[in-house]
Amino acid sequence: MTATSPARSKHEPRVEDDALVRGQGRFMDDPRLPNQAYAAFVRSPHAHARVLKVDAEAARKAKKVLAVLTAADMKAAGVGSVSRHPPVPGRGGAKMIMPFRPSLAGDKVMHGGDPVAMVVAETAAAALDAVDLVLVDYEELPAVVDLETAMNGKTQLYPEAPGNLCVDWPGPVADEQNAKDVADIIAKAPHVARVSVTNQRMVVASMETRGATGVYDPKSESYTLYACSQGADSLRGQGAAIMGVPNEKLRVITEDVGGAFGMKTPVYPEYPALLVAAKKLGRPVHWMSSRSEAFVTDTQARDTLTQVELALDDKGKFLALRMRHLCNQGAYVSTAGVGINTNNFARCLPGMYRIPKVDASVACYFSNTIPIGPYRGAGRPEANYALERVVEEAARITGIDRVRLRKKNLIPPSAMPFKTPINTYDSGDFPAIVDKALTLADFANFNKRKRLSAKRKKLRGIGVSCMLEHSGALPMETAAIEFPGDDRLILGCNVQSTGQGHATVFPRLLAQHLGIDATKIQHKHGDTAQGLTGFASVGSRSAMCAGNVIIHVADLMLTKGKKVASTALEASESDIQYRNGSFVVVGTDRKISLFETAKRAKEFGENLDTKDKLDTPLTFPNGCHIAEVEIDPDTGRVDLVTYTAVDDCGNMLDSMIVEGQVQGSIANGLGQALTENAVYDPTSGQLVTGSFMDYGMPRAHDMPVELREAVHSVPAKSNALGVKGTGEAGTTAAIAAVMNAISDAIPNGAADHMEMPATPAKVWAACRKAMAK
Repeated sequence: MTATSPARSKHEPRVEDDALVRGQGRFMDDPRLPNQAYAAFVRSPHAHARVLKVDAEAARKAKKVLAVLTAADMKAAGVGSVSRHPPVPGRGGAKMIMPFRPSLAGDKVMHGGDPVAMVVAETAAAALDAVDLVLVDYEELPAVVDLETAMNGKTQLYPEAPGNLCVDWPGPVADEQNAKDVADIIAKAPHVARVSVTNQRMVVASMETRGATGVYDPKSESYTLYACSQGADSLRGQGAAIMGVPNEKLRVITEDVGGAFGMKTPVYPEYPALLVAAKKLGRPVHWMSSRSEAFVTDTQARDTLTQVELALDDKGKFLALRMRHLCNQGAYVSTAGVGINTNNFARCLPGMYRIPKVDASVACYFSNTIPIGPYRGAGRPEANYALERVVEEAARITGIDRVRLRKKNLIPPSAMPFKTPINTYDSGDFPAIVDKALTLADFANFNKRKRLSAKRKKLRGIGVSCMLEHSGALPMETAAIEFPGDDRLILGCNVQSTGQGHATVFPRLLAQHLGIDATKIQHKHGDTAQGLTGFASVGSRSAMCAGNVIIHVADLMLTKGKKVASTALEASESDIQYRNGSFVVVGTDRKISLFETAKRAKEFGENLDTKDKLDTPLTFPNGCHIAEVEIDPDTGRVDLVTYTAVDDCGNMLDSMIVEGQVQGSIANGLGQALTENAVYDPTSGQLVTGSFMDYGMPRAHDMPVELREAVHSVPAKSNALGVKGTGEAGTTAAIAAVMNAISDAIPNGAADHMEMPATPAKVWAACRKAMAK
């Protein structure tokens, strides 16, 4: 793959990289605590079954085994439900159903891989060997695997969830009149485009699997949980509630994390069990997931069906949009699992288009599959895919050119801020972004390239995807600045880096603001003992929310410093200014450096240490991505010959990080479009694609031959930095761009309604169908 992008200044290496490339990172399975014991879990082989008996006697007698814990131990320790989710109101005021999720299953197992018992031993190998000695009697029950089976309700999974319905959400515009208005417009419109699109279930498959270590201190009667997470404070809030202890009785520590993508946001059933075992045994207890376990325990993604209708007038003007979004929620409600399919999904509508009326409703159903949770995009790709596929269908039924139809309905920059039926967009220049993408993709000369491909007996297609998402749904974030001495500054952040380069970006942002050398700033995160609250690194919120609170805290610190400097310099506070790392008396050469001011503050019995929080409102990153594919009709192979991405992420804090985020998120999107699919056996509920031998992760050859990136930054007006976010743009845009390109390549409409992933077998079949017409 070759990448072309706008010229950028030379970048210094990321701060994190020196330790990482030398193998000096601190990941979850690195040795850490003395006298550490090891855990392994007995997991259900059934998707749905009653647990009749757990016989652990042989395991308890095995060599090096310290304990075997079951549901009875969790109950005795007062462990509550692992499911934690804010309420989502259902239709007519009905409540979202959130069944009890045990740490260790006692009465029933609800998906293959559900933990039933935990073995703790002196070594990881001994614990794994003893797992095989635990005998569990099951009474297997019919498994509910897919949406259709869940919705027919013949097998009832929870008595409190009739018809297996978790929630029927009426949408962000929940009044009945709006739904009637949309229905009336659709009934009377000259043209109505209709599509039904599926987002297949996906496995997250982060490079580092999950893991955790539980510790108990009897003196303070408090716990410590080491875990690879996306936010220590967020994990503590969930974990303390599950354990039934105050927040201050649970410390969470997260060090280096090898990828997360949303999946490492929740507390999982293993974590409370580790804490209970640590208290019971009086020593640390560690567990690291194997890759096989990760396939059947990590939250999975997508698994939705969306029915879409778009009404247009005779000239192609969009009049109304209606979406009915259905989700296979899995066996339990995971953290944010319902939110991503309701609010996250709907907030992306109506995208970059002026659509006066929108009716978007969602229904989520339980099944005997692994719970759905956040994964890169988390509702945004599903919404954008449905919208861009129905726009493509609208172009077909009206006969209007697909690009002209899109451009005709874009919201102009003169309309900003623009109030949609769901959101208010603060900024954006959508027409300019589309034009820039068309130019960069050399769209005007596509037909020439298509003819050249035809000479080589290949099919060529090009697909457009206009994209708008939202960033920062969780607005509050905290930061701290401390002066430990020795001309150093400690920047404390709550948000957790899982590969995004926080230790590089945030100190450099602060250094630039303060006019000091970035090497004097130490970045600290990942420990609730810092006393910093906020939310996880999700939803492209870190640069926006953490970046703005860092500047806010710096300004508060400088206000304190100004008072100290006025005393030190024997000048009026009104005559003190801060610039280039020093407090200066205006009109003189008298000054005192920031670090000297911090030192003098301590001499005066004060300090410049500052901590505060800040809310940063939603922003709306947007862009236009264009995929160009070449297909071999004899084999069904799809080559992505060029991929063009033009994005508006607002002001960039670090262009190299932005480029990397876009490239990585495009790879996630291409995986969904072309290769990935989590398949369950429809009868047993077993995960059939439970290894990398069966689950199609994207490879290097699936990436574009040429990737063309550009930015068209329109600063956000809702925050001081003008930042919008960029971590999920590629995932959100790529799937529609690729599928529209494949549809364009294969003639006679043979691939117009192809479902993802577009495997060679599917593409080959569509080519045969096209030739038969």
